[in-house]
Amino acid sequence: MPPSIVALDGPATTSELTAAPPPPAAAKTAETLDTTTAEQRAAAAAPVAEVSKALGTTVASLGSPTEPGFWLKTPLVKTQTQGRVLNPANGKSSAVLLIPIDGPATGGSRMSLPAMRLIEASLTELTTVEVSLDG
Repeated sequence: MPPSIVALDGPATTSELTAAPPPPAAAKTAETLDTTTAEQRAAAAAPVAEVSKALGTTVASLGSPTEPGFWLKTPLVKTQTQGRVLNPANGKSSAVLLIPIDGPATGGSRMSLPAMRLIEASLTELTTVEVSLDG
């Protein structure tokens, strides 16, 4: 399978979350910068049977729109792992790759464009999200 195509036989895996190609150099809109496929968005949005551990709440801003995939760079984790973000304002969630960044647990986080779009968060404002590990 080409790297941008993924099999969907269950919850999104880390490779599925990061398999999107980088956007074209001329990309300027959210639609052209988001190179995830409909299948990848469906896999990321698929509910999990059980959340294994709630990590906390963080305020997320839009991360680099040219960095593909579903991810959250956050001080809530110390190692890279698979997790989920929930937008409590509308109940929408996304599987994400949780990537550690330096800072206090109360520090803010940066979320990928595809994840922000999937949970219908504002791309220009700060969004409070609940972060958990996938079970």
